[in-house]
Amino acid sequence: MNSAILLISCPDKKGITAQVSTFIYNHNGNIEHADQHIDSQTNTFFMRIEWALKNFTIKRENIAKEFSQLAEKFNMKYSLNFSADVPRVAIFASRSLHCLHDLLLRYKEGQLCCEIPLIISNHSDAGKIAKGFGIKFFEFPVTKQNKLKAEAKTAELLIKEKIGLIVLARYGQILTRKFLDKFPSRIINIHHSFLPAFVGEDPYGQAYRRGVKIIGATSHYVTEELDAGPIIEQDTVRINHRDTISDLKIKGQDLEKIVLSRAVRWHLEKKILVYNNKTVVFD
Repeated sequence: MNSAILLISCPDKKGITAQVSTFIYNHNGNIEHADQHIDSQTNTFFMRIEWALKNFTIKRENIAKEFSQLAEKFNMKYSLNFSADVPRVAIFASRSLHCLHDLLLRYKEGQLCCEIPLIISNHSDAGKIAKGFGIKFFEFPVTKQNKLKAEAKTAELLIKEKIGLIVLARYGQILTRKFLDKFPSRIINIHHSFLPAFVGEDPYGQAYRRGVKIIGATSHYVTEELDAGPIIEQDTVRINHRDTISDLKIKGQDLEKIVLSRAVRWHLEKKILVYNNKTVVFD
């Protein structure tokens, strides 16, 4: 594919959809996908529109400049992306490797439109997996004493490798604000989320002892407040009295893989808009 994708947010007014569509039409663009949403609580308009660049009369490098006049008219915040640009992704993992395995298999099967040039871990466990997939592996052990230095080395590597997205595939470290500020809305995490919520060690054991009937998983963008960033995707699975702790773990891990892969795919496809610690996820 060779298309352009606009993600737009602005105060809602009449004529936005018409004028954005007219801009594309006037320059011989063919719209392939278009979706919009209005948040009535904040009177905010959101839009994702994608059009083919074949025969489009504005050169790719000039589209943003030409669109800026219309953006100013409606006080838009927008991002312009191109399907031909393949994002570079780094996966962070620790010792729980089910999400790492799943993402790499989906990547090799062509389900994720990206490049994965490196895997980073604070342990050596993922090294064999990386080698098996022909991906560079970097181990940065993290302690309370060296955390800032380890993060600085990691950030330097990510910038050098031109990484556009970081996926925390059950990475067992809390990232500092200094690190997060370098990659805003570009770090996706996965964690188990139970109803009721169980924190601390052995959450599946806690859930089993409470006799829960449902467990879940949440994928979100990472912010400084732990596990409180904008939610991208969530899902749940039923539990009954026959399920053992091992059953809960298997069901929970399966759910984490599905939820994380959805979030990563939608991000890569430029289907997510972040606002007010929330997200709009376009179909």
